[in-house]
Amino acid sequence: MQPADSTAEERALALVRGLHPDAAVFGCFRELPPDAVPDPPRRLLDHRSHMTVAMERFHGGPVDLRVVAEQPAAADADRYAREILLLRDGRVVQHGIVRIDLAVVPPPTAAAIRAGRLPLGRVLIDAGLLCEVQDVRLLEVTIGPHLAALFACPGDAVAFGRVAEIRVAGRPAVELLEIVAP
Repeated sequence: MQPADSTAEERALALVRGLHPDAAVFGCFRELPPDAVPDPPRRLLDHRSHMTVAMERFHGGPVDLRVVAEQPAAADADRYAREILLLRDGRVVQHGIVRIDLAVVPPPTAAAIRAGRLPLGRVLIDAGLLCEVQDVRLLEVTIGPHLAALFACPGDAVAFGRVAEIRVAGRPAVELLEIVAP
């Protein structure tokens, strides 16, 4: 987990660099106060619940998961990171990067996360785990070439996202970066 005094930009870059050593191809981040983020991105990001739930509610049904890249935990390690897209009716609605301490969740939940079939929020909810989304910070994201290709948008487009942490049963478990499709 990042130190508590890390900025939102530092937290986002740390997650990006875990999968993309050259963060410049990803994009640039700038922390914004909630009232500087327009709707609907603000409604989708400025809350303390799972983005899976927010996206399903906003888009009127379940979202699908596509794993873009992953850094699997070694057989004897509990750290796992992945980059994902959430899709609704085949259209990208969200990008995300998560870093997870799989030792904090029961083994069947860890296996479901590694399988990459369902969004993380859905896996945690279905497992009935007590989760607290906290330290939410909102970001403006100037999209770089990597995100532009995933979102099928211009390379200088602007999107909005958030960094947050999820505690499971009171223990730090997940660091995340979530970006709403522009």
